[in-house]
Amino acid sequence: MTDTTASAAQSSVVASNAAAFEVRPSANPLPAIQRDAALADLKFGTQFTDHMARMQWRKDEGWGDRRVEAYGPLQLDPAAAVLHYAQEIFEGLKAFKWADGSVHLFRPEANAERFNRSAHRLALPQLPVEDFVGSLEALIAADVAWVPGVEESSLYLRPFMFASEAFLGVRPAHVIDYLLIASPVGPYFPGGVKPVSIWVAQGFHRAGPGGTGDAKCGGNYAASLLPQQQAAEHGCQQVLFLDAKNDRYLEELGGMNVFVVRRDGTIETPRLTGTILEGITRSSVIQQLEDDGRKVIEKDITLDEVRAGVEDGDIAEVFACGTAAVVTPVGRLASPTFDVQINGGEAGQVTMGIRQRLTDIQYGRDEDTYGWMRRVA
Repeated sequence: MTDTTASAAQSSVVASNAAAFEVRPSANPLPAIQRDAALADLKFGTQFTDHMARMQWRKDEGWGDRRVEAYGPLQLDPAAAVLHYAQEIFEGLKAFKWADGSVHLFRPEANAERFNRSAHRLALPQLPVEDFVGSLEALIAADVAWVPGVEESSLYLRPFMFASEAFLGVRPAHVIDYLLIASPVGPYFPGGVKPVSIWVAQGFHRAGPGGTGDAKCGGNYAASLLPQQQAAEHGCQQVLFLDAKNDRYLEELGGMNVFVVRRDGTIETPRLTGTILEGITRSSVIQQLEDDGRKVIEKDITLDEVRAGVEDGDIAEVFACGTAAVVTPVGRLASPTFDVQINGGEAGQVTMGIRQRLTDIQYGRDEDTYGWMRRVA
């Protein structure tokens, strides 16, 4: 059991500081008829709820000013440190509505712990887990009507922290703002759960040794946007990054971890080397696969061996996983020198099986024996 998985199993004993958040209801919430229309036409990350949660940290005072207030624009000084030195981090997690109408979070404590690991790397203050979870619970309580209940839907939650102090100088900021916003979403890919095409990044790398690759910060994603454009130009939905040192080992996609399924049932995934984000979905998938009796190996995987394995049939499936897209089959892998279909371009049984098992827990269709789900409404 990984450390992240072990910590998630303790979800029932982690306290929440939700009561400390002062609720200042929006004076102009979206009318119910318009909200219902938005919930009936879900897209990813385009519609936001009526409120947001926030806190502020000051070097000499610590965390304070906990509140839930109307969603709206931020006022920032032009000299705000985040605009010049990119000192910021974020997280992503989901709340799911079950058939009985209750609302549950998936492994929020694991997100809180990763948030703090990212904060440490970006020289940002640690946020108490009870405040992280408390902000989630306080916001969901205010906007519970925004949690969608249709198939493949959820309330996507985006906590983030940034340097708001107005100064020009390269040092950690002394004033930090934390915010939490929420967006009702459907499937991440517009076409739903279908095999995606992946382009191998050419001339670009996501992160290098000693960098911020294992932190969830905006700079990593900004660095992926040009390669993502390159992928789209070649008819691909995602880009696969290779390691910066040798340009031959698989690392991760623009926003997802990657897995390879061998013909003998063995499953491989790139090992965590400090340049790959420690995905919470990744650790959950590994735990479930191992509990199913499958052998999961975390190792260095070369692009050449994946290409050869796909071509000779030794690699039966490839899939990617992350909070937004959950588990996504990969049907095609392409570069300027090759273009191969995986499993005939179809989703494989292992991929769809683990996806079903994970989503059954998230939506309350199967027993949560791991303690991953936390009821919040």
